[in-house]
Amino acid sequence: MSASSLAEAAGVSRRYVTEAEGGRANLSLVKLASLARALRVPLRELCDLPLSPPERVALLGLRGAGKSSVGAALAQALEVPFVELDRRVEALAGAPMATLLELEGEATWARLELQALEEVLASGQRLVIEVPGSVVARPATFERVLEACRTVWLQATPDEHWERVVAQGDLRPMAGRPEARRELAALWASRERAYRRCDRLQPTSGRTVEQVASELLESLPGGRP
Repeated sequence: MSASSLAEAAGVSRRYVTEAEGGRANLSLVKLASLARALRVPLRELCDLPLSPPERVALLGLRGAGKSSVGAALAQALEVPFVELDRRVEALAGAPMATLLELEGEATWARLELQALEEVLASGQRLVIEVPGSVVARPATFERVLEACRTVWLQATPDEHWERVVAQGDLRPMAGRPEARRELAALWASRERAYRRCDRLQPTSGRTVEQVASELLESLPGGRP
């Protein structure tokens, strides 16, 4: 049937049929019943659709992976919120991360991190989440991220991580740490196996933020270049 014929048979506007077909109409059971009668199918056939969870993309990687910049660009392209999980934890704690870790310890951070993650997931929104690279050291939170999100490891070499952090003016890794560069390489090696559990390993070497975001966008169901 054409859209016009279906609209006439169902007693609705052609625009309504077009919007319904495109998944944009605010459907009511009454109008769905009218469409079902016009199509000569049981109403349940129009209602019995597989329900999939909202698409949530979680970006993982060490400091300097580009989680913040790529996450913001990807969220803008998808027209969805961008959530930095660290900031949510700080909001729950009412204190910066460094202060919370110093005063309360890692156990409190881990508990609040999992709580913040559950609150984000409970929103039911499509979104992009920047997850702390250290999440792999907290099994309960890491497993929840793997279970509930489409996970992406933003891959780079240890040297690239270091150079990006320094280029951003972040001198914290070097403060009183003459072996900081070697320690970062060891940290990368210790987490590589866990990061490889992600759904997608996204190379970032030799790519701009826009190129990485575009490649990720194309890899998503319904994504567009």
